[in-house]
Amino acid sequence: MEVIKNRKILQDFIERQKEMGKRIGFAPTMGALHKGHLSLYEEAKKENDLVISSIFVNPTQFNNPEDLEKYPRDINRDILILENSGLVDAVYIPEVTDIYPEKAESQHYDFDGLENEMEGKSRPGHFDGVGTVVEELFRQVQPDNAYFGEKDFQQLSIIKKMVDKKHLPVNIKGVSIYRAENGLALSSRNQRLHEERRDASKIIYETLEKVNDWFKTVSIPEIKERVADIFDDQKGMQLEYFLIADENTLQETDFFYKDRNFRAFIVVVVDGVRLIDNMHLD
Repeated sequence: MEVIKNRKILQDFIERQKEMGKRIGFAPTMGALHKGHLSLYEEAKKENDLVISSIFVNPTQFNNPEDLEKYPRDINRDILILENSGLVDAVYIPEVTDIYPEKAESQHYDFDGLENEMEGKSRPGHFDGVGTVVEELFRQVQPDNAYFGEKDFQQLSIIKKMVDKKHLPVNIKGVSIYRAENGLALSSRNQRLHEERRDASKIIYETLEKVNDWFKTVSIPEIKERVADIFDDQKGMQLEYFLIADENTLQETDFFYKDRNFRAFIVVVVDGVRLIDNMHLD
């Protein structure tokens, strides 16, 4: 596995691969890798001649400097995980100046309102940061296909929108949420939880499963009340928000429409660690 640590070396590497006609699959990360990330590369391996990872903790998508400071970093561990997986041919680990040559600041994007829903309400500018770094990585890596997990469904939707509006030549592929045995969606943030609290957090997935059952017969306002009641009884857990939204617009709904697809979204803070999850509703 090639470890590439600056933009110029990456450029030379990509040019060689393109000259050989290789199809490139790519999944960018912020490190702190786990099996959820590897599931992206498993999908990429099936559909491409070459699989590239990137590790870059993007400063422009953090609203809280303390959150940026606390974000887990262990590059050597991450490289070893990728190497041992046998799924990745090259990993790009840029410096901030490789992504932001002059100043680490975001472009402004219009995502047709997707950026104003859910996470966007409490994290202004966050998705501008996501769009900026992903667009720049796409321009440098030049992938044919790029893979993102459905755990960050709003992010996935926004990247699809950006690619469409910017006419970027890359196919965006969503990959199903990778879950621990107890159902908890794997996340780099989970590493900050004690094992006992990680186990208790399975209530998040169990609640989404109940919501999927209730969705068939119970009104959305009643579902929201039931979810709130569940977390009122959970010590050390705070329900930040729960909602049901249209999968295309991400706009919250209180009514069912037969011709639309819906998804439940939930954010729970467990011992100060913010856990997000979602589920398509049948």
